[in-house]
Amino acid sequence: MFFAWQDIATGRSAIATRHGYTDWSAQKRTEEELRAIKQMGVKLDLLFNGNCYGEYAISEKLANTVVSVIEYLESVGCGVDSITTASLAIAHTIKKYFPKIEVRASVNMRIGTEKGMEYLADLFDTFHVQREYNRDLLRLRELKKWADVSGKKLIMLANSGCFANCSGQSFHDNLVAHEAQICEVKNLDDFTPYVCWRALKNKDNWHMLLENTWVRPEDIHHYEGIFDTVKLATRMHSLPGMVIDAYARGRFVGNTLDLFEPGFGRAIAPYIISNQDFPENWFTKTSSCDKICHRCGYCRSVLEHILINTEGNE
Repeated sequence: MFFAWQDIATGRSAIATRHGYTDWSAQKRTEEELRAIKQMGVKLDLLFNGNCYGEYAISEKLANTVVSVIEYLESVGCGVDSITTASLAIAHTIKKYFPKIEVRASVNMRIGTEKGMEYLADLFDTFHVQREYNRDLLRLRELKKWADVSGKKLIMLANSGCFANCSGQSFHDNLVAHEAQICEVKNLDDFTPYVCWRALKNKDNWHMLLENTWVRPEDIHHYEGIFDTVKLATRMHSLPGMVIDAYARGRFVGNTLDLFEPGFGRAIAPYIISNQDFPENWFTKTSSCDKICHRCGYCRSVLEHILINTEGNE
C-alpha cells in the first residue's frame, strides 16, 4: 500500500494541515491504520514523490527529515518495505542509511527507456514506467527484458486519468509540491492552471479522455509477466474500495471515469462513458496503434458509441 506522511510534500495535497489549521489526530489515525494493514501482511510503500523540495532539495535537512520519518515508523510498528520518490537526493539517502528498503522511481520521473533506467540503476531497485507507454506492449516487453537482465523490477500506474504527454505536467507537479504555500496567497481568479480541465470545457475535446494512459480492469491481465506490481491511484478518490475491487475482479459496470484519479466525471456530467460498452477490439487496437492521434479517428468513433447522456436528452 502506498501512503504519504503528514505534511511532507508528495504528489498530492498535504494531509494534516491546511491554512494553518492542523488536524492533530491525523497522525494517530494514520499510525493505527498502518499497523492494522501491516498485520494483514500487506507491504507498505512510503511516498516522498514531491516534484520539488525548494531550497532543501539536496540538503542535510531533507535527508534528516527522511531518516527521522523512516526510523519513527519502524519504532511504532509501521516499518516501511519500500520508498517511492522522484528525488535523486532522497533515493541516495535511502540507499545510504536503509540499504534493505526497496527504492522505487516515481512515475512522475517519466522514465520510459532502457537508458533512463540505466542512468539511475545505482539508486533505484524498481521503476514506475512512464505512463505514456502503458498501451505500448512492444516497448514494455523491451523494458522488461532490460529489467530482468539488470535485476530490476517494473511497476505500472494503471488508473491515472491524467492526459497523455501533458504539456503542463511539470507545471502541475510543481504546483502540488508547493500547494501549502500557494493556498496562502491570493491567486488568479480568471485562470485554470490544469491543462485537462481547460481542455474538457469544450465537448469537442472529450475524445482526449480515451487517448490517455489508463488501462481498464478488463484488460489488466494482458500485463501479466511484464509488471511485478500494478499501482492504483486512490489517495484522493472518494471510493477507493470500488476501484480496487474492479481491478481485482477484472470487470467494472458503470462510468469508466469513476475508476480514475483524476476522474473527470463532473467535467462531462450529465454524460458518462459506459465501461461495459467498449468494443471488443479496444485493447488490441489501442495497444498496437502508432499513437498519432490527429491522423486517426478511432477513439472519436468509439466515444460516439459509449458516451451516454444520463438525463436522456439526446
